Amino acid sequence: MFIQTEVTPNPEVLKFLPGREVMGEGTRDFRGADEAQASALAADLFDIDGVTRVFFGPDFVTVGKDEDHDWSHLKAPILASIMDHFTSGRPLFAEEGDQSGGHDEGVYEGETAQIVAEIKDLLDTRIRPAVAQDGGDILFSKFDEKTGVVWLNMRGACSGCPSSTATLKAGVENMLKHYVPEVTRVEQTLG
Repeated sequence: MFIQTEVTPNPEVLKFLPGREVMGEGTRDFRGADEAQASALAADLFDIDGVTRVFFGPDFVTVGKDEDHDWSHLKAPILASIMDHFTSGRPLFAEEGDQSGGHDEGVYEGETAQIVAEIKDLLDTRIRPAVAQDGGDILFSKFDEKTGVVWLNMRGACSGCPSSTATLKAGVENMLKHYVPEVTRVEQTLG
């Protein structure tokens, strides 16, 4: 098994491509060892000193580290954990129904429901595929129809990335405002 690595715009995150499906559809973000207990692979990665975040994408895994550790020391044990997991045949999640990673499914009605559907469609068809190339994901969180503000959740390599604010404002906000005139601003949800 050959696992490729790619740098991301976030210097504290590396993207690992095992050459096979990871999540298939959807994504899953693990922000700590407690959350990682849902997945043997995520738990194994958090056992490596210096790992602070794990993110599963359709065909990749991104791993975040603290600034006190160098990739030159972390890369080999991370590669070994990923390889061990995929060659073992173990399932990605302990429980079959334990996958998550879609847009927030808040209830919207009438014209607002149509606006939210347009926002999610643009995210899914134009924005999320581009962001996945950098090892991250952007999910819809909520839309305030009174102010026109869209709240998005940045995950994986995008979370905490120095260029994420520029991506959000210059890229995502401009696209959403262009195609969905009701959108006035885009903000990032925290946490």
